[in-house]
Amino acid sequence: MITQKRKVAVVAIGGNSLIKDKQHQSVEDQYQAAHETAHHIADMIETGWDIAIGHGNGPQVGFILRRSEIASKETGMHELPLDVCGADSQGAIGYALQQNLQNDLRKRGISKPVATVITQVRVDADDPAFQTPAKPIGTFMDETEAKKRAQELGWDVVEDAGRGWRRVVASPLPQEVVELEAVQSLIDAGTVVITVGGGGIPVIQTEDGLKGTAAVIDKDFASAFLANAIDADLLLISTAVEKVALNFGKPNQEWIDEMTVAEAKKYLAEGTHFAKGSMEPKIRAIVKFLEAGGKKALITDPKNIGRALKGETGTHIVP
Repeated sequence: MITQKRKVAVVAIGGNSLIKDKQHQSVEDQYQAAHETAHHIADMIETGWDIAIGHGNGPQVGFILRRSEIASKETGMHELPLDVCGADSQGAIGYALQQNLQNDLRKRGISKPVATVITQVRVDADDPAFQTPAKPIGTFMDETEAKKRAQELGWDVVEDAGRGWRRVVASPLPQEVVELEAVQSLIDAGTVVITVGGGGIPVIQTEDGLKGTAAVIDKDFASAFLANAIDADLLLISTAVEKVALNFGKPNQEWIDEMTVAEAKKYLAEGTHFAKGSMEPKIRAIVKFLEAGGKKALITDPKNIGRALKGETGTHIVP
């Protein structure tokens, strides 16, 4: 008897995909958005894919930080460290995705376990990103408060486009998924695993062991790193657009159905096609994944995942 090879995909979804607009930011709104995303992932599972899900957490960590700051000002409660905020968001977002997937799969008569792994991702303490923190987090402050926090708490703060001052942290590259063995075992056992949430909780290696650090790991780079580590057949980045475009938003915009790593690197070098905080890191993460031995990557929006897997839409990136 010939045993069919299992297909494994890492699906990366954005933290912003759980928040449709400023009028739908509540926990219930995010749960409903997770319901929609989970439905499309369940479609993949029904066609035979084994899946690990990575997700963003930018807006959610922002909310957690804001609550912490308000509680500190109003009642003197202790503020939460950034790594703990990341862990909190992994649990909450994982819960929403996990429960929605469980419910959807059960309705389809599919018996498949779903689990969230609170995941640490080790970064290099000497990563150059720590020398030039640039990722804004938390709420806006006036200059006096920002400089006071910089002095008392050791924060890096910057003036943000005339809107006020904000804390900035490093965005180092992932070096190790600490819970990789557990994640791999769960996937091998047929479990849908929600992992590397928000890029993972950033930790550094010290003489005494692992220790959390104030940083933000890009979730697309972490998902790509995970995909290489588990030898995934596909890295799927689910985002707000059906396809990637050259000259996005310009009169000469051109949708891309397929591109090679060489073409992707050429477009990145030209520097005019992909938005810095949006599509560019996704393309860079995919290039890194494919150059490290990845087989195939795909970018599309949640509702078109099924069609994209059939080759009908989406942007397919190959070595």
